[in-house]
Amino acid sequence: MSPHRRPADRAIARRIAGLAIAVGAILLAPTSARADESGTIDHAETVDGELRLTYSLPVLPDGVEPDLDSVEVSVNDEPADASAALVSDGTGSGATIARTTILTIDVSNSMRGERFEQAKVAAKAFLETAPPDVQVGVVTFASDVETVQEPTLDRAKLAAVVDDLSLSADTRLYDGVIEAVTTGEVDGQRSLLVLSDGKDTSKTPLGEVTTAIERAEIKVDVVALEQSGSARVPLEEMATAGNGALLGADDPEALVDLFSDEAAALANQVLVTVEVPGSITEPEGTVAVSVEADGVIYTDSAFVTLEPQAATGTGAAPPRTTPSLEGAAPPRFEISRDLLLAGVVAAGVGTLLILLTALGVLDRKKKVTLEDRVSAYTRDGARGPGRAVPGRGSAEPSKSVTVSAVGMAQRALETNKGLESALGTRLDSAGMSLKPAEWLLLHAGIAVGAAVVGFLMGGGNLVLVGILFAVGVVLPWIYLGMKRRRRLKAFDGHLADTLQLMSGSLSAGLSLAQSVDTVVREGTQPISGEFRRAIIEARLGVQIEDALDSIAKRMESDDFAWIVMAIRIQREVGGNLAELLLKVASTMREREYLRRQVKSLSAEGKLSAYIIGGLPPAFVVYLTIVNPDYLDPLLQTGIGWVLIGVMCGLMLVGSFWMSRVVKVNV
Repeated sequence: MSPHRRPADRAIARRIAGLAIAVGAILLAPTSARADESGTIDHAETVDGELRLTYSLPVLPDGVEPDLDSVEVSVNDEPADASAALVSDGTGSGATIARTTILTIDVSNSMRGERFEQAKVAAKAFLETAPPDVQVGVVTFASDVETVQEPTLDRAKLAAVVDDLSLSADTRLYDGVIEAVTTGEVDGQRSLLVLSDGKDTSKTPLGEVTTAIERAEIKVDVVALEQSGSARVPLEEMATAGNGALLGADDPEALVDLFSDEAAALANQVLVTVEVPGSITEPEGTVAVSVEADGVIYTDSAFVTLEPQAATGTGAAPPRTTPSLEGAAPPRFEISRDLLLAGVVAAGVGTLLILLTALGVLDRKKKVTLEDRVSAYTRDGARGPGRAVPGRGSAEPSKSVTVSAVGMAQRALETNKGLESALGTRLDSAGMSLKPAEWLLLHAGIAVGAAVVGFLMGGGNLVLVGILFAVGVVLPWIYLGMKRRRRLKAFDGHLADTLQLMSGSLSAGLSLAQSVDTVVREGTQPISGEFRRAIIEARLGVQIEDALDSIAKRMESDDFAWIVMAIRIQREVGGNLAELLLKVASTMREREYLRRQVKSLSAEGKLSAYIIGGLPPAFVVYLTIVNPDYLDPLLQTGIGWVLIGVMCGLMLVGSFWMSRVVKVNV
């Protein structure tokens, strides 16, 4: 006997029974078509006033074919008469549009083993499943890119080519896709099926690949073998540029199914012939197509050309016009290689002319007057190129460009006397004959020239332009600083020998001025040059002690400043200056020995600091040149810029800390 049921149990039982009846009614009711599944318009061309479309459906179950009588087409939202038929009836006699597929296969060493064997099996499965009227070609890429087989209908020949494939180093994926885009005829429907398991190793930018795909208007499906994350991004961009799909294969054994499905999709392609309504007068328009298959309605729309194509004059089929979807990205700015090289050469020649003009190399020589000789030792007097030479009138015509440019730079510096004085001091310390205005003009020319070279090399990449402009701004200062430091070190390094030479001259009975002149004649640069300037200043009326003190200030030498002070004291109170200079020379030699010993001990730390500090920015410049798209996540996102700022701050702190650690003052 069954137990007595409570009212709540009876209510639950009634609900379950009602649900079962509803489900049964749904299952027994006639099925209706489900809409909004996606098909694909792969190709469109206009022939004899009729618009012909190839329409692809997803892989259908075995034995299921699309209902060709259900096709519906609209042009610019106006219904249009249309008929449909399979592009191929399985024997090749039904083909009415030429179809070509290029198998683009990765044959790099990373495909070694099961991957490569399964790739060959998948390629032959594609050949067996694809309709007989589809021409198939094979392009391989690794260290070399090769079209191993032009498009053909000979399946046996293609299978033999696939069996003979071999592996090699590198993965020139981008070059392989570009080669496949240009392989075969341009008429009819063309598509690529790309297989890759690794990142590109060539120097070809990704933008060049996507541009080639968009211009060729070719469908591209990409199979990513055991790839994930950022490695799939370039493959997805290529598939998007070709209005195709990115197909993932997490296991090499899945390749056979993917390639077979791609071939089956070609077998299920539908040729839709549309009579464009007479009310449509525009040369282009939006075409929408819907086809029912296995109770599902597949739809797609595309923006296509509606006007007939011009005849080729040879009786060949009209040019292919694959549809371009609405909202497609505009063509990318690019510069041809020849134009790039010509631009770089022109920029280099222009920069060289600017430098030669600024340095006065291209100017005609004029007779040097006494005024010119004197002005060489006074900064104000060196502004003479803008003044007229007595008895000659205005400046020579050949110098008009240089005079105007230097004059503009000089007027800019006149508003900031501190900058002009500091810049003049640094130029003097570096031993450069340029004046502040000339240096400023030269500096600006280098910065602008570097920016132009960056624009040409990067094809309009503003990041590279900014980097090279910054290099053009910073590099001259680095050069000036290095030249200045080298000259100051050379001065201090030869100072002890110079003092010994002066001491010997004084012991021989020569005066201080004569001993200085001895250094000018027998000394080494830069000391002889600086002492020559002191002698000339003394002959013009400057006290010899003041002239020597000017050397100490220009060369920033504390040791020589103390020597000048000792000379002043000796000139006032007397004493043996020769013996004093000899003792000072001996002390300086000991200090120089200690300084060099400390320098040798800290050399390894300094080299490490230079490498650690310079490697990150140098690598960023390298990536910007060879693979600009790699830095897009950093440069095109807010968090990327935050990370760049944090890293720059850490680099500055680290560089400052390392410089303090390795710097030892003696």
